[in-house]
Order: sequence, then C-alpha cells, then structure tokens
Amino acid sequence: MPYFRSCVLVASLFAISSAQANVNTTTEVDENPNTLQSLPLLQSLRNINQQKLDYRAPYVHDLNNRYQVRTLFVETQDLPILDIQLTFNAGAARDREIESGLYGVANMAAQLLDEGTPKYNAQQVAAVFEQVGAQFSARAYRDMFIVKLRVLSDPEKLEPALAMMMELLKHATFEKQSIGMVVSNNQLGQKQLKENPSRMMEIQLYRSLYGQHPYAQPINGTNGSIQRIQPKHLQQFREQFLVAQNMNIAITGKMQAKAALNLAERIAGNLAQGQAAAPLPTPITANGFQIVHMPYQSSQAHIVLGHIGTTRHDPDRLALEVANRMLGGSGFHSVLMKELRVKRGYTYGASSSMSFSQAPGVFRISYSTRQDQLMDSIRVAHKALVDFVREPIDPKQLEETKNGLLRAYPNHYSSNASINAQLGSLGFYEQSAQSLSEYSAQLSKISAEDVQAAVRRHLHPEHLTVIVVSESLDKAALEQVLQHNLQTTGSQSLPQVEDIPAINMPPHPEEEVVLPDPVPSDGPASI
Repeated sequence: MPYFRSCVLVASLFAISSAQANVNTTTEVDENPNTLQSLPLLQSLRNINQQKLDYRAPYVHDLNNRYQVRTLFVETQDLPILDIQLTFNAGAARDREIESGLYGVANMAAQLLDEGTPKYNAQQVAAVFEQVGAQFSARAYRDMFIVKLRVLSDPEKLEPALAMMMELLKHATFEKQSIGMVVSNNQLGQKQLKENPSRMMEIQLYRSLYGQHPYAQPINGTNGSIQRIQPKHLQQFREQFLVAQNMNIAITGKMQAKAALNLAERIAGNLAQGQAAAPLPTPITANGFQIVHMPYQSSQAHIVLGHIGTTRHDPDRLALEVANRMLGGSGFHSVLMKELRVKRGYTYGASSSMSFSQAPGVFRISYSTRQDQLMDSIRVAHKALVDFVREPIDPKQLEETKNGLLRAYPNHYSSNASINAQLGSLGFYEQSAQSLSEYSAQLSKISAEDVQAAVRRHLHPEHLTVIVVSESLDKAALEQVLQHNLQTTGSQSLPQVEDIPAINMPPHPEEEVVLPDPVPSDGPASI
C-alpha cells in the first residue's frame, strides 16, 4: 500500500476511535445495523405537551411623551441591539399635495435621504453608520414613509448613529445631480417593466380601480413626472411631511422603558413639529364589469380580477383575512388552487389578496395560464369567487385555516426587526398597543357566520375590474362568461368548455423573461 494512503487510513481509524471514545459507554449499543438508534428519541417527541409551548406576544409599552408623538416600545434583553422606526404619514399618496401630477416625490425623497447634507457628503454619511455598525434605510410605500435605524444599544454606538439620522431628516440636500441619477435608474427600470407583464398588469389595475384617487399612480412615479421633480419639491416634501406631528415612533431592543421614552422625546423634539397630514379621500367604486386588455406577445397570459376593498379600521378586517386565506391565500388548501391547479391544471399558482390601508385598499385574484386556456380559466376563477360568496362557509376548512394562522402568528414577533415593524404599523393605523396579545383570542372567536357575513358585505363578484395581459381577447365573449356565472348557482352549473366562444390564437412566441419587481411593495407589515 502506498505510504500516503496508509497515512490517511491510520488517521481515519484514529478519528473513528476518538469519536467512539467520546460516546457515553453506559448506553447500550444495538449491534443490529438495520436499527436506527435515533428512533426512540424521535418517538419521544410525540409526548411533548404542545400546550406548554410559550407563544405569548411581547408586552408593548404605549409611551406618553411630552410632544404627543405616539411611541410604542418593546423591551428585549437577548441582544444588545436597538431597532428604531419612524413611520410618517407621507407615502406616495401625498405626492400630489406637493404639486398636481408630480408622482414619485415620496419615493425619490426616500432614495436620496442619505445622499448628503450641507455638512456631510454621501461617503461621509455612509462612513459614520459603518464605523458604529449601524444600518440606516428609508423607503416609501403608498401610505407610509418609513425610516429605520438598527444600532447597538451601547451609547457610544447609538449616539453618533442617532445624530446622523436626525441630520439627514432635517438637512438632506436632495441635490440635482442625485435626482438625475434616480431618473436615469428609473428609465432603465421602465425598460425592464415592459418585459414584466405581471408588473404592468398591477399598475394598470390601480389606475383602473382608483382613477383620480391618490392611490392610482405607481409609487415610483412615471417617466414624465419624475423628470419634473426639482430639489425644491423634495425639500417641500420634507418640511411638510417629515415632521414630528406626522409620525409615530417604534422602538424595540435592549433598553428600559424610561430610557426609551427619553429617546423618543429627543427624536420628536429635534424635528420640526409641523402638523398631521389630512385624511385621504374615499375612492369612487365602479359598478359592473370593467374589462381591460393589454396586448402582449407571450406563451403565458396574465390575469387579475379585483375591486376596491376596505380600510385598516374596518371591524370586519380579521374575518376578511381569514376569508382570504380560505379563498386564495393558503397555497394548495385554498379554493382557487383546488379549482385552477389541482382539478384542471390551468396554472402553477393562483392566489387572492386583500390590502387594508388608510383609504380602502384592493381585493384581487391573480394568476397566469396558457393562452389557449385563458377564457376557461377566467370562467373557473370567477365562478369559484361567486360560489365562495354565495355558499355557506365550510366549518372544517374554517377551523383548519384559523389553526394555521395561529401556528404562523409567532413569526410576526420572532425577531426584534419583525416586532418593530409591527409596532410601526400599530402606531400608524392607531391600533391598540394590546393588539399583538389580543390577536389569538380574537381569531378564536371568529365563527363561520362572521366570515360569511363579512364576505357578503365586502366581496362583489358582480363588480370587478378584469385586467388581461395576453395576445388577444374577445371582451364581449368574456363579459358573457362573467354574466353567466352570476346567473347560475352551485358548482355543478358551470358552462362547459365547448360553450365558450373560441378565440383565434396566433403562433406562440418564445417565453418572455420576467424580471424582478423594481417597485416597492405596498405592505411593510400587517397584523
């Protein structure tokens, strides 16, 4: 045997002998190689009492500071880290308050907030945060403008990071050169958007649903609007909306409540006080069916059906969240997945969602399918919605859904960052500080009658906007299909495939490349 192989063999035998020497010699060893030694341990896991698992939500302090800026605080001692979130009522819905048609102001302000002040350039700003190991970010959503700071709770680290955050909020310059950089990047994003049918469909959905409402336009604006944005617009946005009386504060980490109150007062006291933003208008809802076709050459057709929903403050919100999970928010267990994928193989995935915001949000159903299955898939999806609204809620499915939500609920406070995101949402939407701890009890009380009543109040299969991104579409034939669904009852009354008017399909082009979504999403956190 060659010398090298001999050395390797000896070393291996020595390692095995050493490992065996570390084994507890009092344990009996089953010499039968067909027996898994871990089976007894695995079986023992069945005896764990699940009721003893501690899934209690963290205690939330509602701190009353001298500036009347709401501050929610959770004390955690596991890590020497502090998460601070400032949530301003200054999302993209406020863009038009700076100037009519000037969409994208909030988003650009968020992107340029850390690009420098009269005292510090962008490199120096980044260096300060890097030297103390802090993470700073700003992002605009439709409702919210969120500023986050994560830093060690050690005052030597916290103080410089906090000072720089306040410097940026008060004195960011928003230079024209930086604006040009954002405009250039957005133009590139617009080119990519044309290759992303699902994003084009979403933008069209909001425009069709909201018309002249502030929610109608994309968060990052349009090519035409952002080219009009000047430093004075961004400075006006900061002075009007990034003020103490238009924000709430969330703090989570290794700090006591008294120190958190002091920190919140320092933040609120060092900002201009200003005033709270005015309430958003209520959107005008459309009646009947609106069918919008967006021609797009692809082997896949993309479909979304939706209508304006309700607000964050609606008492039916929790029942609607349960209903949405049953309809299309729970994977293969949902009604839509069973009807569209499991039974018919029309799509890889179909889902429904509901957004709850300051003004009424959006209820939608979305999926993609082959061009030759387009018409029948819409028929099936719409009929599933009709039956879900009209037929009684299945008590068994309801209990399974509620149990799934309860099991997943601890993920909402599984880390400091997730806790602080929830605190920011609670403060922004003026919810109780006890909302986290009360969720499980409130969910348990939801009955099938509650869900059914909420569904019939808020889901309207007779008033839908349908956006179809496909090669071709017969709108008249599609409306006949939708009207037929409304006139029938029960799952057995679906029209047959051959009853649907045929569509002449052009040859399929090559599959398109769907690029990542370049636009901020709507939901930073939800409870």
